[in-house]
Amino acid sequence: MAGHSHFSPANVEEHFEFTSEGKKRVIYAFIAGVVALVLGIYLLSKGEAGGHEVANAGHEAVKAGHEAASEHLSGGAISHQPAAEEHYDWTNRIWANVWLNAVFFTGIAIIGMFFVSLQYLTKSGWSSVMKRVPEAFPKFLYITLPILLLVFFFKGDAIFHWMHHGVTEVGNENYDKIIAGKSGYLNKTFFIARLVGFFALWIGLWTVLRKKSLEEDLIGSTDLFNQMVRISTAFIVVFGASSSMFAWDWVMSIDTHWFSTMFGWYMFSSWHVTGLAVITLTILLLKDKGYMAYVNENHLHDLGKLMFAFSIFWTYVWFEQFLLIYYANMPEEIIYFLERWEGHNKIYKTSEILMVFLNFFFPFLVLMTRDAKRTRIFLKIAAFFIIVGHYIDFYQMIMPGVLGGHAGYGLVEFGMVTVFASAFIYIVSDELTKASLIAKNHPFLPEAVHHDI
Repeated sequence: MAGHSHFSPANVEEHFEFTSEGKKRVIYAFIAGVVALVLGIYLLSKGEAGGHEVANAGHEAVKAGHEAASEHLSGGAISHQPAAEEHYDWTNRIWANVWLNAVFFTGIAIIGMFFVSLQYLTKSGWSSVMKRVPEAFPKFLYITLPILLLVFFFKGDAIFHWMHHGVTEVGNENYDKIIAGKSGYLNKTFFIARLVGFFALWIGLWTVLRKKSLEEDLIGSTDLFNQMVRISTAFIVVFGASSSMFAWDWVMSIDTHWFSTMFGWYMFSSWHVTGLAVITLTILLLKDKGYMAYVNENHLHDLGKLMFAFSIFWTYVWFEQFLLIYYANMPEEIIYFLERWEGHNKIYKTSEILMVFLNFFFPFLVLMTRDAKRTRIFLKIAAFFIIVGHYIDFYQMIMPGVLGGHAGYGLVEFGMVTVFASAFIYIVSDELTKASLIAKNHPFLPEAVHHDI
């Protein structure tokens, strides 16, 4: 197709071809991930016998932190028990990685829908040339839903302290007053109802939006556009509630005694900027292959501004959450940061420093100038490191509560993320082939084609 800014949008179609060569590459990456994962699991099982001394050293370090945090508290009912240490089994590291990746990639998938919905809700014109890319992301929810459900059903007690036997039974040796107090919300039935209910709404609203979007290509109608605005509005309302609840359910409830009123925002901000980085990177890779020539440096500039702005927004939420807990100095709150800074093992402290560098300083400095936001290589580098940085962010949210001093970065971690990433690339690439890359009858397309900033 002619990829010039003066083409007539209404009679242009451009179809992405997921070539056999491309499929092979992704499948090879998937297989490499599986091999690394299997090898990592084997080494983990072998190393477990000799790893107890290291684990015990980590346990002693965190124990000191827990005692310091608990000593001011009356009756000790609120002291944060290192549940990960008490109930550790070497296979927990595998399940923790499955959960981490399922949560991380669910976020990227649903941010695709959030991005598209936001464009419809605000009636934005500039993004209409690229909306087919994020519109394909939610297809991956069909993969992550069963994974989340299966891990929760069969290995939930390896991840969540509140699922341990007897924690809500008065008189049981494992009875925990705080967890019992939260059991009206944190119980298996309600947890699954929220998970399945919100996923059904997410997938349902995306399916309807996608259907209308493809229909618009065939017949072109402002009526269809208005229907999509209404669907998007409904989704934004649903997402507002569900993204916060999933933050509490999937991540915050791992550290069951601890809570933060900002956590919903915190996890959303991490999901959101990661999703924006994946959208940007996908568009740039498609442009490298000769597609989407009509996406010009003005559109890229806007994507760069979004990544830049929401990296700063994430930093604001991260720092505010920390600052409020720091100056209140309440032991039951500060334990969360003590575990990540002083306790368990040094990997968390290193990850915390690296995460702040990759998620704030790096994108802030790389994307600060106008030219950088319009230059493909800078956008690619920034997007890639934002994705890596926020993966570490989720690692920091999940691993200390699940694994305590037994966490690490090894073949299990690299294998698992490779398996999930290649599956995501395959599913999204396949979905991209099912519609024209340009929504040719979008009413704002002429505006987008001539977008200039």
